[in-house]
Formats: sequence, structure tokens, C-alpha cells
Amino acid sequence: MEELIPHHGNYKKLLSYQKSDVIFCLTYYFVSNYLSKSDRTCDQMIQAARSGKQNIIEGCAASSTDSKTEIKLVNVAKASLQELLEDYEDYLKTRNHRQWEEGSVELEAMRRIGREHNETEYFMNIAKTRSPQTIANMCIVLIKQADYLLFKQLKRLEADFLKYGGFSERMYRLRKQARDNNGK
Repeated sequence: MEELIPHHGNYKKLLSYQKSDVIFCLTYYFVSNYLSKSDRTCDQMIQAARSGKQNIIEGCAASSTDSKTEIKLVNVAKASLQELLEDYEDYLKTRNHRQWEEGSVELEAMRRIGREHNETEYFMNIAKTRSPQTIANMCIVLIKQADYLLFKQLKRLEADFLKYGGFSERMYRLRKQARDNNGK
């Protein structure tokens, strides 16, 4: 039987969350070690990275009773990561560092690593042995992967909403079922 308030999965199992958590930790490390504390970009980058993961958490928490809020917050997470992507690209441009081009060995290797791993510790161990421009490029790849995962998540949420409706529709269906069953 359909439940009025279904229990949704653990957000920590979502690949989008795991990837966003890696991005947040890498960004915090990057900003703390390679940007001046007086640079306003520091706070903006940390907040964008934090918003990426926190909005996934909040969206999942709202999902049982509010599909609209869940979709909106997942989209906010996606938008926050896009803002962070631009910050990393700006970092490379303003310092005349190379952004890994399409088809480059580095980009392809990082894409593969990003597909195979979502553990923060794994990426932090790599970052601690790399230059700031390499870390920025790593984050760019991971953000693009997270963006794709969030897009897929939004499409699934859209399909679920179209198939099952929202909380109000579920309330109506269950109330009608209860009345029909009591009338028999």
C-alpha cells in the first residue's frame, strides 16, 4: 500500500552528494592553501561548494512531503556548483594557467578517476601532492561530473512527479482509498 509519508533513501548514498562532498573538501583545502585570506573569492568559493552539498541534503529531507522544494533545492545545488566552476576557471585564467583541454591526457585521466571514486579521502591524498592549478583542474572535472549527476537526478525527480504526483495528490488518493475501503 502507498504511504502518505514515504521514507526516502539516505542522501549519503547519492553519487551527487558524494561528489559534492569531495568538491567541498577540495575547495576548502584549495582556498585555505592557495588564496589570500583577504580575497573575497575565498568565502564565495567555500559557500558555493557548501551550498552544492547542503542543498542536496535539504532537498532530500523535504522530499517526503514536498516534491517542489526537493526539485528546487537540487537545482540550487546545481547552480551553486556552476558558480564554483566559474571561480575555478577564473583562477586558472587570471594566473595564466592552463585549463585541461578536451581530449588531453590529464582531462581523460581525471574523468576516469572521477567516475571510479567518490571518496573524499582518496581525492584529498591526491590534492596534497599536486600544484594549485592541478587541483583547480581536478575540481573543474569533478564539478562537471556532479553537474551531470544532478541533471540526471532532476530528470528522475521530474519523472517521479509526473508518475506519482506530489504530496497533496498522495493525500487525496490515500484518503479516497480509506473511504472506499470503509464503505465496503
